[in-house]
Amino acid sequence: MSKPSQPIGLFDSGIGGLTVAYAILQQLPAESILYFGDTARIPYGTKPAETIRQYSESITRFLLSKGCKLIVVACNTASAAALTHLRQLWPDVPIVGMEPAVKPGAIATRSGKVGVLATAGTFKSQRYASLMHRFAKSVELLENPCLGLVELIEAGEVDGPRTEELLRDVLTPMQAAGADTFVLGCTHYPFVLPLIRKIAGPEAAIINPAPAVARQVERLLLERDELSHEALPRHRFFISGQDGKFKKMAELILGFEVEVEEGILL
Repeated sequence: MSKPSQPIGLFDSGIGGLTVAYAILQQLPAESILYFGDTARIPYGTKPAETIRQYSESITRFLLSKGCKLIVVACNTASAAALTHLRQLWPDVPIVGMEPAVKPGAIATRSGKVGVLATAGTFKSQRYASLMHRFAKSVELLENPCLGLVELIEAGEVDGPRTEELLRDVLTPMQAAGADTFVLGCTHYPFVLPLIRKIAGPEAAIINPAPAVARQVERLLLERDELSHEALPRHRFFISGQDGKFKKMAELILGFEVEVEEGILL
């Protein structure tokens, strides 16, 4: 059994999982987090599933070596490729993953048409196919892998003209086809939520699964009696590449100053 004061470990291909870290700290402000961004090998969405499993295994091993009590795979692509594998390797460790919010999207839509923004790796996964089979039988899913969007967000272009043009090319055909609900199926995409809202309009439902993940983390820690009560939680950030925009984007979304340990190759 872990100690409540031990950190929650999160990982992603880059900065996207910071949107999940933010949701967790909003829900559980006494928790410490240890975050790993695999910025040297981004993007994950176009890589083979076996490669993503290897990356995810090595990163999870690193986080556990640092004493993490719970692991959040804060990346939809890595969750789709590796979540089952990681749970088999570490059956005694609580491991929480991401998945596109197909069920909430199907509930929210009034038109019966839901736009799903994810990566190619997520769309091709068995996990996504299972979601479609279970929850999307009565709705039509309009899918787009948003090619290039992760790279623009990693470069800090969260509100620039190139990002807006790409999102218009994605969202406008979905709206023309009748979509009134949009699911953010990649943890990077909440960074461009204001642009998505601008394009989709005030009436559209936009679903970010990060708050639901934070609630699941809280449930698991409660079950294990491992909720932290630290007055001064400590947060650590590691990246596999060199710090380009990571520190700036982390501080932007988290709202506090961070120190980043870079060049951690696993």
